[in-house]
Amino acid sequence: MTHAIIPPYLLARIAAVQEPAWAHAAQAAQATLLTPRPYRPTRSRIRMSVEDGGTLVFEGAPAPDRTIFDAQQREQLPGTRVRGEDDPPTSDAAVDDAYDGLGATFDFYWDAYQRNGIDGVGGSLLATVHYGRDYDNAFWNGERMVFGDGDGEVFVGFTGSLSVIAHELTHGVTEFAGGLEYQGQSGALNESMSDVFGALTEQHRAGQDADAASWLIGEGIFTAAVQGVALRSMRAPGTAYDDDVLGRDPQPAHMDDYVQTTDDNGGVHINSGIPNHAFYLTAQRLGGKAWERAGRVWYLTLTSGALSPTADFAAFARATVSTAAAEYGEDSEVLDAVRRGWIGVGVMDDGAATT
Repeated sequence: MTHAIIPPYLLARIAAVQEPAWAHAAQAAQATLLTPRPYRPTRSRIRMSVEDGGTLVFEGAPAPDRTIFDAQQREQLPGTRVRGEDDPPTSDAAVDDAYDGLGATFDFYWDAYQRNGIDGVGGSLLATVHYGRDYDNAFWNGERMVFGDGDGEVFVGFTGSLSVIAHELTHGVTEFAGGLEYQGQSGALNESMSDVFGALTEQHRAGQDADAASWLIGEGIFTAAVQGVALRSMRAPGTAYDDDVLGRDPQPAHMDDYVQTTDDNGGVHINSGIPNHAFYLTAQRLGGKAWERAGRVWYLTLTSGALSPTADFAAFARATVSTAAAEYGEDSEVLDAVRRGWIGVGVMDDGAATT
């Protein structure tokens, strides 16, 4: 199963556009929908920091092992190798953005959760840029990140958004953690995990508190012609875009508005707005760096090995409550914030998860 950042319902909407000004984008979206997405030793480094009192501290830490390839606008993987670990920057912005984004995601997972890479054991981080001609997506294929360049009318290149890169790489983390079946509510949780840690990676790189963060996924991938700021908003699902041609962001923020559909594997990209918002509410209530407590609860829940691959929202909510209680105590503000987050989106009722 491959996982892409642009949901099929949005590509289908673009493909159906009849306006002459968007003819190229419509053709690109049609081609993107028809293009198949093929599914396919630890390094170390020394980090230095200065403690209070001026003591210089040397710390050994794993280092990423990145390799970037160029598909040269063909739909063939992996493409030509263009940059490897420790190689200098190139003159290609997509190559260098992908390289930097892989590194920022690696650093986030190590710094926040001591996870050594996507697979947890320091495996290589691979990416291919310039995939296809006007390809309107970015995806994780089980082996590597793959980036299209966009059509230039609706989407620009996808390597410029760290939340997109971290989102797709987190699909790999979810797979290595045991997986969440990509269907219905477990599939929406799969998508939500990628949005949560995509947002947290951006916040970690910027050193942002929860209050200062945008909580947007895919900010900057739309052209100026689109009336929208991002693909999704965790702060306010359903408000990321509202365009005369693309329509309105369809994500719900509450179970009252849950979308029953057979499209997109049961609405995995739409209904992920509900667990996304639950995490946002939890993080806002706790304040500070969202990856430190709220993120830790979600990460430990995902990687515990106890989560069923078919877990629905209620099961995942109960699991996060159990994790928070075990890590922070039955009377902790973390446990209270987690419960209130799920109550706020209608998945829990007075602390009890509902079906």
